[in-house]
Amino acid sequence: MLKVNFTENLSDLSNIAIDYSWSFIDKTIKDTSYITHGYYTYPAKFIPQLASRLIKEYSNENDIIIDPFMGSGTTIVEAIVNNRIGIGNDINEIAYLLANVKTTPIKTSELLKEFNLIKLKLENRFNGNYEKYLSTALKNVPNNDRIDYWFLPSQKEKLAIIFSTILEINNQEIKNFFLISFAQILKSCSIWMQKSIKPTRDLKKKIYEPITLFYNQSNKMIKQHYEFDKILSLEVKNNINHYRSVNCSDSRNIKCEDNQAKLIVTSPPYVTSYEYADLHQLPSLWFGYLEELSEFRKKFIGSAYKNDSTNDIQSNLGKEIVNNLGKTKKSREVENYFFDMLETFKEMKRVLSIGGLACIVIGNTEFKGVRILNAEVFKEQFENIGFRTHKIIHREIPSKMLPSTRDNSTGQFVKANDTNIKLAYPTEYILIMEKI
Repeated sequence: MLKVNFTENLSDLSNIAIDYSWSFIDKTIKDTSYITHGYYTYPAKFIPQLASRLIKEYSNENDIIIDPFMGSGTTIVEAIVNNRIGIGNDINEIAYLLANVKTTPIKTSELLKEFNLIKLKLENRFNGNYEKYLSTALKNVPNNDRIDYWFLPSQKEKLAIIFSTILEINNQEIKNFFLISFAQILKSCSIWMQKSIKPTRDLKKKIYEPITLFYNQSNKMIKQHYEFDKILSLEVKNNINHYRSVNCSDSRNIKCEDNQAKLIVTSPPYVTSYEYADLHQLPSLWFGYLEELSEFRKKFIGSAYKNDSTNDIQSNLGKEIVNNLGKTKKSREVENYFFDMLETFKEMKRVLSIGGLACIVIGNTEFKGVRILNAEVFKEQFENIGFRTHKIIHREIPSKMLPSTRDNSTGQFVKANDTNIKLAYPTEYILIMEKI
């Protein structure tokens, strides 16, 4: 088994005692999906209580809070409900759309009015005018073979009618709201194995009725939006474009002026980031964001599909890890990942004020006997570019949605009940790094 040989000044962070107050094990699914956080099932999403605690402990009202890997927008939602300015980036179009919807104030009465109109149209189109409207609806579905790969013809037709009806909405913010509702039901309406986060087909899967799922999901979201509207301050609601900026852009291009941010709260993708990309296939296909999966994967941090990097990752430990992986696709992926993350850390330094903090939530893993010590490498990289360690928190991960086990022989993610497995992410760290 290959092992990393640690240098004396690079200690293993696993020796840090677990702080169980950061595990939030008392929180239920209802707690962690409160207000708009429950709109959409998003992989590797950290819970809002974690983001909220960091924001409250390390910033003040009206401070700028940034998340360069905003994902579903958890940090941005918690920033604005706590009267901070939230700025987020994500390269994934689904993440951008979702974060936008989750942070956009809309009058509940307007959502209900549009929803009632949608239901009237769908009842007419499903009961008596199905064939008449179907030909028009199918024209709005992107011409991509992978839609037919994941959806049975009857399901595709019904979804096409719902999708086309949503596209008729004139108000873009309301249209986006119902597009997220549509996106959330796609997995249940497909032959993607329901309990799997890996892209696996189940040809015997139970068939769910799309219109019922869409109605239920939309009702749920409208109720959650009402709760969001109640706790969001009038100042933020009336000036949302000042308090909220979400962007579909790379983490190395944060939409913030130099030295302006007080705090960064983020959970970067893990080394196998392309697996996250795979999980967004279904809505990406329907919304026309994805043509070729291999091209889609190239956009993400640490993609093995990029050319070999010859740049310095500024971490001796990182270089040892890459060397221990040998000359393989995985070693290229890990090296690219560490370099891409270093470039993001430099961008964090640009936007943070002196004394500003970067809170990075990250875990370590193992691949074929080689320990991938992301947290230790990140700490070294930060310190090499002008940060000092403010604090490191070691926490359990009781509820983070991640592929959680690897096969020891292949290194691939597997089901939790398979044999020959190892827990991939039992705990993680919150690195709190201070710009000096």
